[in-house]
Amino acid sequence: MYTTSDFRKGLKIELEGKPFIIVDFLHVKPGKGGAFVRTKIKNLVSGQVLDKTFRASDRIEKPDLAEREMQYLYRDGYNYCMMDKETYDQILLSTDQIGESKNYLSENIDLKVLLFNDKPLGVELPNFVELAIAQTEPGVRGDTASGGSKPAALETGAVIQVPLFLNEGDIVRVDTRTGQYIERVKTV
Repeated sequence: MYTTSDFRKGLKIELEGKPFIIVDFLHVKPGKGGAFVRTKIKNLVSGQVLDKTFRASDRIEKPDLAEREMQYLYRDGYNYCMMDKETYDQILLSTDQIGESKNYLSENIDLKVLLFNDKPLGVELPNFVELAIAQTEPGVRGDTASGGSKPAALETGAVIQVPLFLNEGDIVRVDTRTGQYIERVKTV
């Protein structure tokens, strides 16, 4: 059980049998009456964001959440196939469960799958992934890293801004949290 003093951004809690994550919170101590905590929580199943107020004396359940190391295998239409690295069991996640992570999923990437009561909720990617540039305007001789940027479509379909000197086929490191180019890893 959690108390309101345990609250922090990113803490996962359970309310009415559903898992939530705390997006934002504020401890309030009014001059009159008891202290309370205003929170903004996001439902991990539906994605709905709620404003909820807890009294300082409230106790909140810990959800039955588990993270499992898995490997992304392939996309089958609307579903993404993941394989458990220990048991080799395969599960399918929908596009809704994958969310924005689909922009950085390349085959055989290792990731964590969040499970609630043994049902998959979503994925957590590594902070950095290496992807190939599928389409961009060609680099021109003399373009430097500090000169500017241009759009580039990655092998996954995501479009990011990259320096002018990069070409199609180059492998780049991308921050999955911000979607920004970090560095060139390999040239063609």
